Amino acid sequence: MKIGAAFPESIRTEKIKRRGGGYSNKTYSIRAYLLPLFLILFTALIMIRLLFLQIVSGSYYRGLSDSNRTRTFVIHAPRGIIFDRNQIPLVFNVPGYREVPDGTSSKDKAKIISNDEAMKLISKGKTNLEIDSLRSYPYKDAASHVLGYIGQISEVELKQNEFADYKGGELIGKTGIEGKYEHILKGMDGKELVEVDSLGKVVRKLGKTDPVPGKNITLTLDLDIQKAAFEAMRDVRKGAAIVSKPNGEILALVSKPSFDPNLFTLGESYSAQEDLPYNGVSEILLDQENQPLLNRTIGGVYPPGSTFKLVTAASALEEKKIDQNFEVEDTGVLIVGEFSFASWYFTQYGRKEGSLNVVGAIKRSNDIFFYKVAELVGVDKLSEFAGKFGLGKTLGIDLIGEVKGLVPTPLWKEKEIGDKWYLGDTYHFGIGQGFLLTTPLQVNMFTQVIADGGTLYQPHLLKGSKFKVKSSKFLSEKTVSLIRQGMVESCEAGGVAWPLFDLKVKNEKLKIDGKNFLESPSATTSANAKDFRKVTIACKTGTAQHGGEETLPHAWITLFAPAYDPQIIVTVLSESSGEGSNVAAPIAKKILEEWFGRKD
Repeated sequence: MKIGAAFPESIRTEKIKRRGGGYSNKTYSIRAYLLPLFLILFTALIMIRLLFLQIVSGSYYRGLSDSNRTRTFVIHAPRGIIFDRNQIPLVFNVPGYREVPDGTSSKDKAKIISNDEAMKLISKGKTNLEIDSLRSYPYKDAASHVLGYIGQISEVELKQNEFADYKGGELIGKTGIEGKYEHILKGMDGKELVEVDSLGKVVRKLGKTDPVPGKNITLTLDLDIQKAAFEAMRDVRKGAAIVSKPNGEILALVSKPSFDPNLFTLGESYSAQEDLPYNGVSEILLDQENQPLLNRTIGGVYPPGSTFKLVTAASALEEKKIDQNFEVEDTGVLIVGEFSFASWYFTQYGRKEGSLNVVGAIKRSNDIFFYKVAELVGVDKLSEFAGKFGLGKTLGIDLIGEVKGLVPTPLWKEKEIGDKWYLGDTYHFGIGQGFLLTTPLQVNMFTQVIADGGTLYQPHLLKGSKFKVKSSKFLSEKTVSLIRQGMVESCEAGGVAWPLFDLKVKNEKLKIDGKNFLESPSATTSANAKDFRKVTIACKTGTAQHGGEETLPHAWITLFAPAYDPQIIVTVLSESSGEGSNVAAPIAKKILEEWFGRKD
């Protein structure tokens, strides 16, 4: 072979051998088999994975796919409306939203937000919102303790049997009527199934179950009287007022200080009125001194002071220890060993009342008379009669938070204090002081016993409830008559309840009967005096000492009117504010003027 000039002679040439027209090489690399082997294994793995996904776990992933494609929205049922006795709504349901931080329907961290806040989130494409029916309380602090408020269910409540069917995040009644009648007011939530796209936007609706609203309820409460009682208590820092009917129906129930329940139900964007004492939930919860959430009408306990003299008088008359002719000479002070027990009249004015019977003693609220009467009756019988009047036990009102109070006995004192019972303890007991503790509701109800002629009814707020008798006709007509006469004279000239002397109202529809409604003494001095009526009232004031000598006493008054055919019973307590006649009586007067001034 001739080599061209371009190649050097050192380059060797070889003959290429051919076999069967192809090339052959005895050296083969293992790399030639790697690619085909990899392709075969990869294909096998894909087939196995497809088999697993489609056959073995097909149902699971189909469900997962459907859950990503469909979504269930809760349609919250509106709560039932609460009406007063005249069918005036006391609460409203308003549209609102819940923000669910995790985007699910678990609602365990749901947050109530306003419509404005919700619109901002919706404009940003947020989908973790639920439409809800929120609670609005139009009368704000005027009825907060009786109506209560709603809030999200707690972990503790979820473990209770009564909430076995509830889920985390649900709104439930926490206090008041909202809490007591939760299972009536709460409705049944509905559901809506929708199809969504990859961005979470609704493509179409697949199905819907409508919610069932909660049931409405009607209360015995009278909104006009409730507002009048609250307004009359405007200047009271801490206290309570109750207005009831002789059959146990509650017409008004006020506890001070009060709060705006909308702060708990309408979200953080809600602002309370500037003139209200609390502008936020935290302020309410942190005020341990005044405890605005405490319903003092049923949950506060106080010495009843001289209002309890009605019970002392009743027990003495029924036990035949005294009668209408029994008299005690007012000595100003009783001396027992090293201790002295004075009458309020002697302490304040250095004067004595002379000889008094039971009517005169109630009229003048004479301490000396009731010291001696309590001694005659004895602590055991006095405690027994206090129990018949509803003291020392819950009365069963349909509100959450009622307490028993305390009716002392010698056994109780020895067990709890480690000391024996002394005569001085009986003296204090007889005038509503010492260890005796009552709620304002209990004072209202033992006054109701006198007003109704000796029967104690269970107090209630749900209209249509059966009138349940707690104690039946345990006072004679004679006992009731004597006590009522003393209460009537207490509210007239010469008595102690001076703000209620000669109470007149302008209402020509009140029939003058010479007993309950009298002609106004000013009939000759005014052109329209013929439209005025004098209302006969039966009342008992109380000035209850507590704390040290520097502490002002609790001011009480309890009454019923008109005196001989009672329509309402009114009880007022003003904590640490002074004498009952000076502080509590003017408040009760405003309530009476509202009630008897109405012409409907």
